[in-house]
Amino acid sequence: MNGRPETWGAAIEAYARYQRAGGRALGTIRVHRSYLGRLRTVASSPWTATTGDLVTFLAAGDWKPDTRKSARSALVTFYRWAIDMGHCETSPAERLPGIKVPTAAPRPATDEAIAAALARATPDVRLMILFGAFAGLRCAEISAVHHDDLRDGLLYVNGKGGKLRAVPLEHPELLAAVAAARSWLFPSPYGVDQHVTPGHVVHHLSAVLPAGVTGHQLRHRFATAAYAGTRDMLAVGQLLGHSKPETTQRYVRLPDDAIRAAVRSAAGLGATPPAAPSGRHLRAVPREETA
Repeated sequence: MNGRPETWGAAIEAYARYQRAGGRALGTIRVHRSYLGRLRTVASSPWTATTGDLVTFLAAGDWKPDTRKSARSALVTFYRWAIDMGHCETSPAERLPGIKVPTAAPRPATDEAIAAALARATPDVRLMILFGAFAGLRCAEISAVHHDDLRDGLLYVNGKGGKLRAVPLEHPELLAAVAAARSWLFPSPYGVDQHVTPGHVVHHLSAVLPAGVTGHQLRHRFATAAYAGTRDMLAVGQLLGHSKPETTQRYVRLPDDAIRAAVRSAAGLGATPPAAPSGRHLRAVPREETA
């Protein structure tokens, strides 16, 4: 086939170029490149790979179900592109088995974990923590906060899939920090007019959060607290940048009073007033308390 990239390296580069032209997120492109690069271990070229080779690839390794599903998606998308470009006539990924990902329980970071992290954080890392816990931003979104994204108290966030959403910055420290920034809030030390990488944010959050707590759990904390205060799953999903309410539900741990009220209603015991919070809620911690 005329113009077909014959090696894995050439094919992956052409595919990545196509993704960039389509505006795919850099994180998505990077993940797809990683999965496709590993296929060299089971097939000498993209055009000799069989369905069996791809099954062998997906079955190998101690991957979690969501990682395996992500890898499968990369294979399907790659070969769909190859067919559209005329590089092959059929897709060996077409008949790959579907991968079921068990529904994970929400795991919001606790107020104690956040307070401990804030006590250890540098000023920049403190802001990263607050963006996750009080604005619900992903690590990749935190890395790319820019002064120009703030308009009338709303932070315009370019999220997954290029979807733009507006998040009100109600936390005064976050609002002041973005307003005072000259360009990127977290500029890269390695390039002119560049921001730090998502990996940089992940690394620095992991360094201050207690063992077993991740930066993504700050986002779970935001979702859980936002729902507890509003009982509006649609609003929470919009703030998180989700297109499906079932995705948002995986982030929200239902408040105890809502669960108890449901059980009492089912038992014919009538509604009860909301229970007092069982734990302490994190407030805006002044700098001097965490110096």
